[in-house]
Amino acid sequence: MRDETEFVAFAQGSRDRLRRTAYLLCGDWERAADHVQDALIRVYVAWPRLTRAGREYAYARKALVSVVLDHARRRSSTEVVAEADPQRSDGVDIAARVSERASLVQAMGELPPRQRACVVLRYFDDLSVADTARALGCTEGTVKSQTARALDRLRSVIDDSSLDEPTLGAGKW
Repeated sequence: MRDETEFVAFAQGSRDRLRRTAYLLCGDWERAADHVQDALIRVYVAWPRLTRAGREYAYARKALVSVVLDHARRRSSTEVVAEADPQRSDGVDIAARVSERASLVQAMGELPPRQRACVVLRYFDDLSVADTARALGCTEGTVKSQTARALDRLRSVIDDSSLDEPTLGAGKW
């Protein structure tokens, strides 16, 4: 039997955090919201089976990563924005920290989905190598190699630009 109020409380409490993670994985706030919705649907389906020992967020995060990676594998997701939304800031004339962040997020967006997932889960969600491997459904060695490749690529982008040392981590953003 499903306890709707318990699931609703969980979904409302974790939605914003999941959306930030999804944004870091896909680079688009609207798509991130869609991914979170899909992940929460998966959690809702599994809700009666989940042991609620504080691990339901881990299950939701794993579902979210799966949704994002599944979406990245689809060939039909080639929608491109034709013109900028005049209601949104385009990042011009904003403080140096914001442009640093934009450059780093852009560089993150150029990473392959698996490498991006490793960086986001390790450095933004502060997961261990083992927890990241569980979330991605791969070995710890794969997480280490994918993370190393991603960080090398990000370092090359940062070294090629005029960026000072931007810091990764939830507290710095």
